[in-house]
Amino acid sequence: MSLRVLVVDDQGIVRAGFAAVIDAEDDMTVVGEAADGAEAVRLAGELTPDVVVMDVRMPELDGIAATRIITGRQDPPRVLVLTTFDLDSYVFDALRAGASGFLLKDVQPSELLDGIRVVATGESVLAPSATRRLIGHYASGAGAGFRSGDGPRELESLTARERYVLALIAAGLNNAEIAGELGITVGTVKSHVNALLRKLGLRDRVQATILAYDLGLARPNPPGPRA
Repeated sequence: MSLRVLVVDDQGIVRAGFAAVIDAEDDMTVVGEAADGAEAVRLAGELTPDVVVMDVRMPELDGIAATRIITGRQDPPRVLVLTTFDLDSYVFDALRAGASGFLLKDVQPSELLDGIRVVATGESVLAPSATRRLIGHYASGAGAGFRSGDGPRELESLTARERYVLALIAAGLNNAEIAGELGITVGTVKSHVNALLRKLGLRDRVQATILAYDLGLARPNPPGPRA
């Protein structure tokens, strides 16, 4: 079954280029194109895409605001933000708004396609520069209050193992790496990840990473081996 993708960009030639690359894949279908955020919001509701590839700077309604509206709906699509501007405010605002990924427009086509597939599965993807900015933001102490919450009480529902998995997610480890760190199967890791996301009311690993830093469970340096 093909992934249904909505492409959003105010520049027609850029939008057409992305759509052509995506539509050429056997496992993807471009179900619509939008030239601004307002149109993106409307088409996301009408076409029920699996993934929205979203530009940031657009007329009528920008991509951040459109992302916030789209992800606030019931059973929303995943949103992959794609922009020319690698600015702190764009990275942080996109994640706050509910985006599952953030890439720059100069990525190779294969990276864009991989990013779409990754966010469609419920995982997250961030450009390396965006990841460095996010970690640096917290390393400087500026991350406090990035996500509002009830503090450590939010973690009371998690088991000790789930808390550690959350810290490893925030350190940037994928499921296979977490499995190796803990000496468990990838399937067990997936179960832990799904459980902690459900308990904390989070949508994906991006939100989990933000929460882990906000609550002090994660630090810019990954946690070491645990006895």
